[in-house]
Amino acid sequence: MRIGHYKLKNNLFLAPMAGVTDRPFRGLCRRLGAGMAASEMVSSNSLLWGSEKTKRRADHTGEEEPRAVQIVGSDPALMAQAARYNAERGAQIIDINMGCPAKKICNVYAGSALMQNEKLVAEILQAVVKSVDVPVTLKIRTGWDSANRNGPAIARIAEACGIQALAVHGRTRADAFQGDAEYDTIAAIKDAVHIPVIANGDIATPEKAAFVLQRTGADGLMIGRAAQGNPWIFREISHFLATGEKLAPPPATEVRDTLLAHLVTLYAFYGEYSGVRMARKHISWYSKGLRGGAAFRHAVNAVETTTAQLAMVREFFDVQDALMPRETGTSGAADRQQQAMGMAA
Repeated sequence: MRIGHYKLKNNLFLAPMAGVTDRPFRGLCRRLGAGMAASEMVSSNSLLWGSEKTKRRADHTGEEEPRAVQIVGSDPALMAQAARYNAERGAQIIDINMGCPAKKICNVYAGSALMQNEKLVAEILQAVVKSVDVPVTLKIRTGWDSANRNGPAIARIAEACGIQALAVHGRTRADAFQGDAEYDTIAAIKDAVHIPVIANGDIATPEKAAFVLQRTGADGLMIGRAAQGNPWIFREISHFLATGEKLAPPPATEVRDTLLAHLVTLYAFYGEYSGVRMARKHISWYSKGLRGGAAFRHAVNAVETTTAQLAMVREFFDVQDALMPRETGTSGAADRQQQAMGMAA
C-alpha cells in the first residue's frame, strides 16, 4: 500500500490515540507488524508547541519511516501553520484529525465536529495540502449522527483537495465508542473515491479483519484500542490475511519480555517519575484476563520506582508461565487474547 510516494510494508495501521500512541508504543507496534503509526494528535494552537507534552508527542527520534504527525484544530490558517511546523521538524506525512468525538475537542469545533460544516472542511484541507510538500491524510467518522452520515460527501471533498489517504471509523460522532461499528458507510466511501480508504472500528481479531476488508472493500485496516496490551494483533492479522491460518497467542514469557522492554523505553522517554505513571495503564492492559491480575494491578499501581515496577512485572509473568499447561501450549496469555478479542478498535 502506498501513501504518496511512500510504500508501506503492509496495509495495517495503528490508530492515533491520545495518551497512548507515544513514540515507544508506536515503535513496538511497528516492530510487531503495523505498517504505519501516526503520533498522538498535536494541537494547531502554537501557544502549546513549546510544552513538554507537545514536544514529546511530535518526537520521532530514531523512528521508522514514514514518520506521521496528526494535527487537530478548526482554523484553516492555523492548521496550515501547524502542518508546516511539523513538516519542518521531520514529519513525512501530515494526518488531519476530523474523527475525534471527545467533548473537549468537539466543543471547540474541531475533530469530528467539523463534519457538520463541509465548507470549512474543504477550506482546512485545501490550506493544509497547499502548505506542505509532504502527503496529507485525513481521519473521519461516518458522519455527525445517524441522520447525517455524510462520510461519502466528505471523502469526495478530501479527494478533490488532494488528500492522499482516508481513514474512516465506522461510527458517527454521536455514537462515540458505543454500539457496534457499521461498515456500509465505509463501503460507500470506498465506492465514492479513488484514494486509499482505511477501515477502522471493532477490528479485534484476525477473522474480523478479513471480514471488514471483504465487507467494505477498503484498502487497509486501522487498529486502535484492540492493540492496547496486545500489540501482537498486527502480526496475527498479517499472518491470517496472508495464509488463512491463525497464529497461537504469545506465551507468557514473550508477553513478559515484550512488556519489560516496553517499560524500559517508557522510562527513557518520560523519565522515572512520569515513566512509572505512564507505564501503569500499559501494565493493566497487558495483565487483563490473567490469573491474579486484579490483585497484581492493585499492588503494582502503588509502587513509585522503576526498579520495583520491573521486578513486580517480571515476577507476575513468571508465575503465569509456571501456570501454563505445557501439553496444550495454552496459558494465561490466551485469556489475554480472549479479552482483546472483545475490545473495540
